[in-house]
Amino acid sequence: MARPGIDFPGVGAGLVILRGDGKVLLCRRMNPPEAGFWNIVGGKVDLMEPSSEAARREAEEETGLKIGKVDFLCLAEEIIEADRQHWVSLIYITRDFTGEPSLTEPDKLSEIGWFDLKALPQPLSAFSAKAFAHLAG
Repeated sequence: MARPGIDFPGVGAGLVILRGDGKVLLCRRMNPPEAGFWNIVGGKVDLMEPSSEAARREAEEETGLKIGKVDFLCLAEEIIEADRQHWVSLIYITRDFTGEPSLTEPDKLSEIGWFDLKALPQPLSAFSAKAFAHLAG
């Protein structure tokens, strides 16, 4: 069976989750692409699923938060040679959420936390770097 991102370009959705104090929620990835990198929440868009819904679903699955309104932020295309993967990701942003984040997918993510936009952890995923560059204007 063909695998998105590996056998053909995959379509993903990501979500920048911002807290009232300006901190952003990031997770450390355990699997390629970019294993070990800090990333915004997100994942693959399923067939017949709007990308905004995929961003919300992935965020809720990965953090345990309840996500409200999301707004489009930017588009990011990454060809990650080190992992031989190619992804096009629609990235959204929200400040509308309830709950406290927790590590709900320990098989995919090793850490989760809030970070100041001026002191982001490293290494930062390519998707996250593009999202934060868009935020900075």
